[in-house]
Amino acid sequence: MIYPKNNNIIRWGFHTYVHWIIARNFNRIDFNSIDIDKNRPVLLIANHSGFWDGFLSYYINCKLFKKKFHIMLLEKTAKRISVLKYGGAFSINKKSKDIIESLDFAARLLNDPDNLVLIFPQGKLYSNFITTVEFEKGIMKILKQAKGKFQLVFSTMFIEHFQHKKPGATVYLKAVADVAFDTIEELQTAYQQHYDAARLQQIEKTV
Repeated sequence: MIYPKNNNIIRWGFHTYVHWIIARNFNRIDFNSIDIDKNRPVLLIANHSGFWDGFLSYYINCKLFKKKFHIMLLEKTAKRISVLKYGGAFSINKKSKDIIESLDFAARLLNDPDNLVLIFPQGKLYSNFITTVEFEKGIMKILKQAKGKFQLVFSTMFIEHFQHKKPGATVYLKAVADVAFDTIEELQTAYQQHYDAARLQQIEKTV
């Protein structure tokens, strides 16, 4: 397993780079404001459709949540882009016994109120135009081990160009009051409802 690394100089460089590439590649980043308990860590559950998801979530964390950012990545991605560990990335390998270590580490991060942990429960990339979201089961181990000490937030992200040469990103956030999900199906249903509402709002957008 690959763990996050603390290096203030490299982390500052990573932070600066993320803001630079987003400003360079997007015409706008829109997201709604939500109320967050500052005394609890944040578990951010998001859909996963492309390269930008993690960077845009990092950007939103800087603007809205203002927590110490962590993100679970596939081990092959964490190895290929090794600098990400200085931006809070840690790895998971679904075909290794290390998967338990990764899930336990994510749950431990949620003991610290200063932390935000971003998880993509779909486990792989899917099109931005899918209608049904399906989760892999590992996320339930994190929820049960963290024992509701965290603030759960659903995030749904869409990236479209409309009339611009550069795309815009719209991120729909929802703070979830009740985190007592007994099964993966219950969690998935709750997220699906948020995803459906966000997708409808996105479809109804006009320019």
